Amino acid sequence: MNARRYTLKALAAGLALGFSLAAPVAQAQDKGTVGVAMPTKTSTRWVSDGNSMVAALAAKGYKTDLQYADDDIPNQLAQIENMITKGVKVLVIASIDGTTLSNALQKAADKGIKVVAYDRLIVGSKNVDYYTTFDNFQVGVLQAQSLEKALGLKEGKGPFNIELFGGSADDNNAFFFYDGAMSVLQPYIDKGKLVVQSKQVGMNKVSTLRWDGAVAQARMDNLLSAFYGNKRVDAVLSPYDGLSIGILSSLKGVGYGSASQPYPFVSGQDAEVPSVKSIIRKEQYSTIFKDTRELAKVTANLVDAVLSGKAPEINDTKTYNNKVKVVPSYLLKPVPVDLSNYKAVLVGSGYIKEEQLK
Repeated sequence: MNARRYTLKALAAGLALGFSLAAPVAQAQDKGTVGVAMPTKTSTRWVSDGNSMVAALAAKGYKTDLQYADDDIPNQLAQIENMITKGVKVLVIASIDGTTLSNALQKAADKGIKVVAYDRLIVGSKNVDYYTTFDNFQVGVLQAQSLEKALGLKEGKGPFNIELFGGSADDNNAFFFYDGAMSVLQPYIDKGKLVVQSKQVGMNKVSTLRWDGAVAQARMDNLLSAFYGNKRVDAVLSPYDGLSIGILSSLKGVGYGSASQPYPFVSGQDAEVPSVKSIIRKEQYSTIFKDTRELAKVTANLVDAVLSGKAPEINDTKTYNNKVKVVPSYLLKPVPVDLSNYKAVLVGSGYIKEEQLK
């Protein structure tokens, strides 16, 4: 009897000790949930962003509520409001339309939930606390410089025909991309070294709703039909790989891509696998690599600093005015990629596996 009582006491003590040791570990591994709202799964870039955010936040001890909105604004709004109701600690939002979230963000602010705009600036709201992105003006500069180099414009070659494509007008980044590109291209247009045969210049004329490749393809069809009967298009400014693929499909449909009629030089962005394959086939000329793994790490570090009561790392406090306030931002550097360096930059960094390009 005494032995049995001793054994039970020892077992109880052991269990208590086990629970006391286990409890702090469980707490350290669960700092709460971060809501991550992404726009769509139709772009491999956003799938990569979502996966990277989950991994980076998990490494810091946070759970995530990751939602994709299928490029549907009411859907994203409902997802964000649901995250607020469930009591997430922070909202990380890559918005579909950065002008539509003010009411939801006020609800977040009322509950003390901080908001990080991820890659796309949320405009018209005072309740955007931070912004993490790449240097978007520089993205446009690099896109235009790739065309400048390909055409030999610095060496005085020309004139060449060029057509301009912009991103979605409801995405604040699209204007930075376009303005950055035009800072390089406009002087050549003014000198007559670049000619826009359609005369379609400015985001009000060249934007592409929802970054839709099919919309870009249809517009390129119209441009070729209306303005290039007996003329050749030599270059196309495209701000995103998904648009570039649509533009190239249109060009191929009227005979470009042959030995006698090579493709024009077409830019891009995001280093998506179909476009990197296209670059290898000497169709698309260039893209811009934005390492979303690094963006996710920067964002996770910022979230962790904020929730730990520390000052987050910021490197830009002037550029991004969302029409209510200048949003403290962290900008990463984009990298231009073409046939000469895709292996070193993309495969060498592990962003794309070599077998994905076969």
